[in-house]
Amino acid sequence: MAASSPANPYARAGVDTAAGDLAVELMKSAVQRTHGPEVLGGVGGFAGLFDASALRGYTRPLLASSTDGVGTKVAIAQAIDKHDTIGEDLVGMVVDDIVVVGAAPLFMTDYIACGKVVPARIADIVAGIARGCELTGTALVGGETAEHPGLLGADDYDVAGAATGVVEADRVLGADRVRPGDAVLALASSGLHSNGYSLVRHIVAGAGISYTDRAADLGTTWGEALLEPTRLYTTPLLGLIDQVGDGIHALSHVTGGGIAANLARVLPPGTWVDLDRSTWSPDPVFRVLADLGGLNLTDTEGTWNLGVGFLAVVDAAFAQAAASTLTAAGIDTWQVGIVADGPRHGGEDGEYVEGAKGVDGGAVRLVGAYPGTHHHTHLNGTHLNGAK
Repeated sequence: MAASSPANPYARAGVDTAAGDLAVELMKSAVQRTHGPEVLGGVGGFAGLFDASALRGYTRPLLASSTDGVGTKVAIAQAIDKHDTIGEDLVGMVVDDIVVVGAAPLFMTDYIACGKVVPARIADIVAGIARGCELTGTALVGGETAEHPGLLGADDYDVAGAATGVVEADRVLGADRVRPGDAVLALASSGLHSNGYSLVRHIVAGAGISYTDRAADLGTTWGEALLEPTRLYTTPLLGLIDQVGDGIHALSHVTGGGIAANLARVLPPGTWVDLDRSTWSPDPVFRVLADLGGLNLTDTEGTWNLGVGFLAVVDAAFAQAAASTLTAAGIDTWQVGIVADGPRHGGEDGEYVEGAKGVDGGAVRLVGAYPGTHHHTHLNGTHLNGAK
């Protein structure tokens, strides 16, 4: 296609192909840093090529795939013109779903739709994606930037991605491995991650706050606090799987729906877990937002992760070692519950969430009170080790 100029009808329609070419040049080095010898053809082809010869070493390799975006968090990046971390959020949402089944990521592609291609902005977004890919051992093998004038505003964009990983068939993690007596470990989040931002934006707008305003209780501006990148769990979790092996039974990525619903998806029917709120203190960003919105923290449990970004269901004999390994890798980890079966506990803590997103899984609820709140409920003798 010819370069954009006033004589180019595509340019007159608002699409600048020259800007797109410049964006590719700016992002090229960041993308290439994610390429190992398995990636063929470099940047700019119609399709990315990945050498799958290594899969010959598997007895029965299963490919795992995931796709996602980062939701309305992009609106905050646009509001304060900071675009270099949103790509890490995308990798977190996509690649960290793959490790849930025990798969190691192989490669990822991305898609950016925007109202106008601003090369430096697109390069910042892709540099964040590439950084996340480096941190998770994922090759960024391709992508697309689409300019949609008239559909999106000049400063508007959205991002999405898809990734593929591989796991040996007899090493797949999931509900069929979970047993009563297993320990449930909570892995700390870095903040809001990339879920519940419609509620966040509603609260902030209702309070008349600008994202450039200083949030005294958070130590930054509101925009900077709310753009804290999603923590990436893939590399530490794959290391734990290699170390503990069959001691890891199931993993759950705490995204949309909150803690209870996402854990219920990876438990077998008939099992249940009471998760003890008293074992951790939600980060200040959750408390400040809840207070600002006139909400209790418990009101937001189906929307925000409240400080727990991942859950691991492990053989109780390995729980302490697993928690220590992950904590040493930089992710605070603590025991938050125990898998049980048979009659469930009653009490005033609320109803169990049973399964989610079409999965006929186990039942989960949160019990007790977060430190610093006034609600208190006895845990019926459940013994939990560790705290955050």
